[in-house]
Amino acid sequence: MRGSYFFNRWIEQRVRLLAISAVKSFKIKLLLFFCVGLTLIAFSTSASSFFLWNNQAPAPYYGPDFRKGYSIVMNTWKRYDLLKQSIKHYSSCPRLDSVHIVWSEPDPPSDSLLKYLYHVVKSVPKDGHQVKLKFDINKEDSLNNRFKEIKDLESDAVFSIDDDVIFPCSSVEFAFDVWQSAPDTMVGFVPRVHWVDYSKGGGSKFKYGGWWSVWWTGTYSMVLSKAAFFHKKYFILYTNQMPTSLKEYITKNRNCEDIAMSFLVANATGAPPIWVKGKIFEIGSTGISSLGGHSEKRSECVNRFASVFGRMPLVSTSVKAVDSRNIWFW
Repeated sequence: MRGSYFFNRWIEQRVRLLAISAVKSFKIKLLLFFCVGLTLIAFSTSASSFFLWNNQAPAPYYGPDFRKGYSIVMNTWKRYDLLKQSIKHYSSCPRLDSVHIVWSEPDPPSDSLLKYLYHVVKSVPKDGHQVKLKFDINKEDSLNNRFKEIKDLESDAVFSIDDDVIFPCSSVEFAFDVWQSAPDTMVGFVPRVHWVDYSKGGGSKFKYGGWWSVWWTGTYSMVLSKAAFFHKKYFILYTNQMPTSLKEYITKNRNCEDIAMSFLVANATGAPPIWVKGKIFEIGSTGISSLGGHSEKRSECVNRFASVFGRMPLVSTSVKAVDSRNIWFW
């Protein structure tokens, strides 16, 4: 009788434990189901927003006076296919007013090249106005030609660009907006840096740093004129006030005209340039930077320019302008 009582109690406790376990399991499953449901709802909402956002181009933002456009000044040298590709691309940019091609070759542009390029710019009408195309012919082959004063340049903003780099028009237009907020400085896509070379002793020597130095330190003090906005007044300053010895050095060595322009602008403003984030497509295969000893030559330019200027005008910064409409996190 006593054994039967304990057996019944044991059965009763087992049934109670199984019931409690079943209830807990049901609650856990219900909670998991609820969490999964919320996750699916949230994902579907964000996913629909994501696909909608990506299928729509961001609304264009224009600066204080969007009717004032900019001019492209493009440096080129015997790369006609690249020139054609670049002009065809940039002609479609909304606020482009004119294109000036810096031509320093011994022979003038061919009739076929002229015909093609003029056809390209005429085939892209822009709100009732036509992009103007002009070749600025130079007798002397010098990198200084890209910064010679252009008498008939109507727009204040100049986008200096090489013929072998392509940026999306949306990036160019955003950089133009940034430039309008600081029209005295240089605004560009290709940052570079300098720093004091203490290994030379005395702290009066400098070194030039390329992209990896910018990436490693997070700072820069130049934006290269291969892709940069600046005011047209700097053409006048470069032509008339840049020391002759430096221009002769640039012509002889075929290098560093972009560093010279950075020195010129920094010396005039006392301010750093502005680096704009943008995706670059390099359509050329070779260039001056691919030659051996490039960094050493550029360091020599920085030191020579600082000596002639009588000081180091370049100002370092870590600021980067980013178009938040085109990224998720900013």
